[in-house]
Amino acid sequence: MKTRLLFTAALALMVSASCMAQEKLFAGVNVASPVKNADGSVTFNLFAPEAQKVTVTGDFLPTRKVNTPRGDYDAPGEEALTKDSKGLWSFTTKNVLPTELYSYTMNVDGVSINDPANIYRNRDITTFSNIFIVTKEKGDKGDLYSVNEVPHGNLAKVWYPSPTLKMQRRMTVYTPAGYDEGTAYPVLYLLHGAGGDENAWSELGRAAQILDNLIATGKAKPMIVVMPNGNPNCQAAPGEWSFGMYTPSFGANGSGPKAKPAASMEESFNDIVSYMDSHYKTIKTRDGRAVCGLSMGGGHTFGISRMYPTEFDYYGLFSAGLFIGGGNRNPQQRTSLYDQMKANTEFQAQMKKLFDSNPKLYWIGIGKTDFLYQSNVDLRKFLDENKYKYEYMETDGGHIWRNWRIYLTEFAQKIFK
Repeated sequence: MKTRLLFTAALALMVSASCMAQEKLFAGVNVASPVKNADGSVTFNLFAPEAQKVTVTGDFLPTRKVNTPRGDYDAPGEEALTKDSKGLWSFTTKNVLPTELYSYTMNVDGVSINDPANIYRNRDITTFSNIFIVTKEKGDKGDLYSVNEVPHGNLAKVWYPSPTLKMQRRMTVYTPAGYDEGTAYPVLYLLHGAGGDENAWSELGRAAQILDNLIATGKAKPMIVVMPNGNPNCQAAPGEWSFGMYTPSFGANGSGPKAKPAASMEESFNDIVSYMDSHYKTIKTRDGRAVCGLSMGGGHTFGISRMYPTEFDYYGLFSAGLFIGGGNRNPQQRTSLYDQMKANTEFQAQMKKLFDSNPKLYWIGIGKTDFLYQSNVDLRKFLDENKYKYEYMETDGGHIWRNWRIYLTEFAQKIFK
């Protein structure tokens, strides 16, 4: 009965939202949302005359602390909309918003909805959020994440065989503008985080827009960017392979595939490299290969750097989830990552072999309030003690796409030069 009531309430909201286009024509209410105002503030509007309470939650608002069994984390802020005599709910930001890509959702009487006046949205695991971009001048972050009048690369969804994982798999491949006229291009392998898939970087990360704009202005070399699916028990994004329309999840929950993969992402990674080298115009030497990733993908990069220490010249760890094996993953029980590194002779030998081979760049980026901050401190302590050369970038905020877009922007300008 409870499920039926929730479904009925959600259906009523969807019907109401679908009627809003008619309402704004005939009820004398002009609904546009979000509205970027001349003073730099942004206004959100929702026509819902029968609603009792409406709020907006977004990453443009001050964060709020949320308590969970796994610890506290910073959640996007929330603000209430106010209702006028015609049933139009509105909220205007108090401050000028810095240039950025922002995401938000609305909540009507306890039910989360997307803004019906804004057709632009992204999926992050199981959550759909509306997005908007604030830009003020050429070259700022908002401009970099926008589609501009520059030569455009192409995005392709590419199926490839993975003998190691014993399945066909799919990845997203970006080829730069002018690819057909070129001879050979360097390749950046760009890895997503837990709960993501081969669509994450091109949709949430704005990878194509970032590369198009950096390449067009000469800030980055023309390159191929490969965005594989980092879940070795999956062939492709949810609903886009034979497993069906399952519910994706961040960890082990959800209705997705539970089968143990035939190998790890790191062990199967050369299947991707081999396919790219045999099917695309790539530079097939170390100086033409880079690999980077966020969170879980940063952990994959960390493993790839040790498993294949002479096959890539550039490594990027973005808010990386670091694990070297043999330790307890429970934060309350395990020893520090630094202590694990000092006790693990195999790990030490791997890192020595990697840095003795003189990679051109080992790059680390993380937010000051990221829940993975301390493990990245531990890694840097180990690198410093061994005099292993690396570059480091620390930003505000936590484990968020806003930081990962910044890290991709920075990393892409440093490689293949």
